Amino acid sequence: MASDPSPVYGNYHGYYTKRPSIRDPRLALLPPTFFAGKHVLDIGCNEGWVTSEIAQSWGARRVVGVDIDDTLVRAAWKRRRSLWSVQSPRLAAPQKADDESTSSPKSNRIRLESASELDPDYFPMSCEQSHGPLPIPSNLPGEHAFPHNVTFRTVDWVTEDSTSDEPVYDVVLAFSITKWIHLNHGDDGINRFFTRVHNNLKSGGVFVLEPQPWDTYGKARRMDHRLRENARHLKLRPSEFGGLLHELGFGPPQHLGSPGEGGFHRPVDLYIKK
Repeated sequence: MASDPSPVYGNYHGYYTKRPSIRDPRLALLPPTFFAGKHVLDIGCNEGWVTSEIAQSWGARRVVGVDIDDTLVRAAWKRRRSLWSVQSPRLAAPQKADDESTSSPKSNRIRLESASELDPDYFPMSCEQSHGPLPIPSNLPGEHAFPHNVTFRTVDWVTEDSTSDEPVYDVVLAFSITKWIHLNHGDDGINRFFTRVHNNLKSGGVFVLEPQPWDTYGKARRMDHRLRENARHLKLRPSEFGGLLHELGFGPPQHLGSPGEGGFHRPVDLYIKK
């Protein structure tokens, strides 16, 4: 799906070589416990860098990344395994003396380090390059430990009926994808996208949005005749997205900042579903 050599859906291959960072600066705008124990949806996950970081380092219970491009989704699964291969081992805590003297089965259980105690860069990347990625065991402590707490799917989340419209997520992320939805699907498409986000969030859930400004649409629409034609009929502007979200039942935007540089200097806003 969507393996067009021209990235008309914003499905850039090698995106994070243009926006390099081990820790994504957009996530750094959020409180440290923001994702802890949460069910998270990352729409337009690309190669899964942000999705995997949330699952590995932010304590999320479950993270789902979706993208329209199957090649990018395969790369996301590969990154998940690469991150697993270089993070520090889960170490057993020293047992207390009174534990050693009891015959209770509980004394033989090993307490594992929490995600916050793990070093995600414990081994150099050269280890994986030289010896290959480590296999992911099936007997990790619970399905909510990384990497078992993150999955990826290939789907056009805006249009495909296979996507759920049930309020199951605590957080939905949409980083740098609204321009592409808008150009491909028009004003109706961006309305449909925001409606689905609202439907998929629990009451009190949070929508984190990084919209591209209108002045960036010009270069994108020159990629493809269809995008140029669609752009001619657009009436909505990104500055009006907050009003659309308010009409759907979101609270006022909380402006978190614009951490990127150059062409990536874009606002990141937070909306809470009422």
